[in-house]
Amino acid sequence: MSHPALGPAAAEAAQWSWTLEPLVIVPVAVTAVVYVRGWIAVRTRLPERFGAARLAAFLAGLAALVVAVCPPLDALGHRWLRAHMAQHIVLMLIAPPLLWLGAPLAPLLSGLPRRLRRIVATTLAGGPVRSVTGVLADPRVAWLTFAAAFWIWHLPAFYELALAAEGWHRLEHACFVFAGLVFWWPVVAPWPSTRVWTSWAMVAYLVLAEAQAMVLSAILTFADRVIYPSYATPTPSGHLSPIEDQALAGVLMWVPGSIPFTIALLALVFRGLSIQPRSPSLAAPPAATRPTATNGSTATSSGERS
Repeated sequence: MSHPALGPAAAEAAQWSWTLEPLVIVPVAVTAVVYVRGWIAVRTRLPERFGAARLAAFLAGLAALVVAVCPPLDALGHRWLRAHMAQHIVLMLIAPPLLWLGAPLAPLLSGLPRRLRRIVATTLAGGPVRSVTGVLADPRVAWLTFAAAFWIWHLPAFYELALAAEGWHRLEHACFVFAGLVFWWPVVAPWPSTRVWTSWAMVAYLVLAEAQAMVLSAILTFADRVIYPSYATPTPSGHLSPIEDQALAGVLMWVPGSIPFTIALLALVFRGLSIQPRSPSLAAPPAATRPTATNGSTATSSGERS
């Protein structure tokens, strides 16, 4: 975001100022109100499933979206590659899993006005919507959607297009959020959905996703030339050079960007280890014969399931 009418000092200050964009704040605020209203209603019926942690996670996810797409981070993203990469990390790796951890389906539906709730519920239950969501919920489709959005928008031609036109920039961000939501759905499996793959299969899912992201991280970190021309402008004394800014962007994607993957991987590993298979040695035989104390005849009893 440029400020041509301002002097250098004023433009610098404007880039660091917090600004709430109405196109972002209004839908986020409405979503928050609907969720809180529905969460209160659902919590009275299912207090064990909708504790305060659900509410905190969902609201934190919405707050992350606001931070990512509003100034100062959005404005700085046009100036520094490291700021732009921080945006992408938030949009794809932080906000989506937080939103799903809030188990938003029931609260958002319950929080709508009654008439609108019926319309939305009928639409969601319809064949076309169920078919599309069924395809997107497939971990293979989700993984490919995530990888495609990640690589297409980080190709120099598309990256420069997003920087040059605000409409394309918003589309880029929308694609990142959509791909992030699709990707994290099978990982979190928000209630009332269930996991399609086992915990160990999802470990491989996350490891492969992190590995492909690390390829771009390494390219940015170790490249000896500026990859995106928009960030090739020499910087004033005391600032990072364009090549240093690019390397730092790669490091941000490499280290902080790996934290959401690591947390999810640890959760899945602990979950996988906690699911113990039944031991055949602990189960009683299907039928056992024992003498009765009264007449010496035999009786058959079924073994108990472990």
